[in-house]
Amino acid sequence: MLGLRGCRLGITKPAVIEMQTRAVIEAALNAIEAGVDAKPDIMVPLVGKVEEFRTQAALIRSVAAKVFEERGKTCEFKVGTMIEIPRAALTSHKIAEEADFFSFGSNDLTQMTFGYSRDDVGTFLPTYLENGILLDDPFVTIDTEGVGELIKMTVKNGREVKPSLKIGVCGEHGGDPRSVEFFSNEAGLTYVSCSPFRVPIARLAAAQAVVGRN
Repeated sequence: MLGLRGCRLGITKPAVIEMQTRAVIEAALNAIEAGVDAKPDIMVPLVGKVEEFRTQAALIRSVAAKVFEERGKTCEFKVGTMIEIPRAALTSHKIAEEADFFSFGSNDLTQMTFGYSRDDVGTFLPTYLENGILLDDPFVTIDTEGVGELIKMTVKNGREVKPSLKIGVCGEHGGDPRSVEFFSNEAGLTYVSCSPFRVPIARLAAAQAVVGRN
């Protein structure tokens, strides 16, 4: 997650964002013409400062306006951000003033919070588990003591600014039953998202979490 990636790439190479935004909005308009109620959510990744989000959101909305003018049609869309960097979590009250929604990139937030890399975590994770340094693989089950506290703080501070703020999670944690229970019952997230093969488990876990809460 370090280096020239995400919004940093978009800020230094705006043509990339212009192309992607045009593709999303054009696709949404085409889908609407085909009878689909398309309302895209466009996420700005790897935001650490609100100024990064503000710059990218302005570009996205500008491109969308051009497409609407060209096509003579419009569609509803939202511009939000991925919360993947601890600094974004710490300054979520500022970002919430600008963003339409939040989505936690839980895999990357875990990487950035622990300082672990998924590329080589397997070289030491078995030893950590064996010695009780970790009780679970933090890339499978959310670390509620550390990463989870950042998530809860982000939700609290973001919704203090914007009470109706939609907040979800995107990552493999969204398909882990224990993580889903945390997201639903402790963090107060709106939705979870995960890879397709985990969707049935995520649905069941979400239902169980609601039953448990009630």
